[in-house]
Amino acid sequence: MNEKTNQRRRTLSILVQNKFGVLSRVASLFSGRGYNIESLSVAPTEDPTLSRVTLVTDGSEEILEQIYKQLNKLIDVIKVVDTSRENHVNREMVLVKVRGDASVRADLIRAADVFKGNIIDASARTCTIEVTGEEGKIEAFIDLMTSFGILEIARTGRVAISKGPRTLKPGRVKP
Repeated sequence: MNEKTNQRRRTLSILVQNKFGVLSRVASLFSGRGYNIESLSVAPTEDPTLSRVTLVTDGSEEILEQIYKQLNKLIDVIKVVDTSRENHVNREMVLVKVRGDASVRADLIRAADVFKGNIIDASARTCTIEVTGEEGKIEAFIDLMTSFGILEIARTGRVAISKGPRTLKPGRVKP
């Protein structure tokens, strides 16, 4: 639970038509009603006519129910699943560029190894490390990197998928 007592964080997986303007309509639904989007990830699925939107938001149960209903009313939305209510896996990815001259390079390599990260770029004065994992792992890695001097961070939104046989495949496609 978040700091607000009635607030709950949710990860929604939304299957949409892969068409111009669909993401804009989803985002407009949130902004028009004052709902916050904490993170957003969009990519085509195995079917090139469909895209998967993974959206993290929070709110009271009433607000989350409204979000769910409003999303389902959008014409290009095929299916909405609250992945956070299911047995699922989720991941984020972060790229962190830090100060990293020769004097600290061995420490950076060890830190990357501890977090199962990859050094994807290194220069005489900087080092960029990629780490993938759950939010807590990403936060812990960023905290560790502050001691080296973070120059830049690029972080993806959360992606999530249900465990087991359940899929986000369309049951019934809207006309």
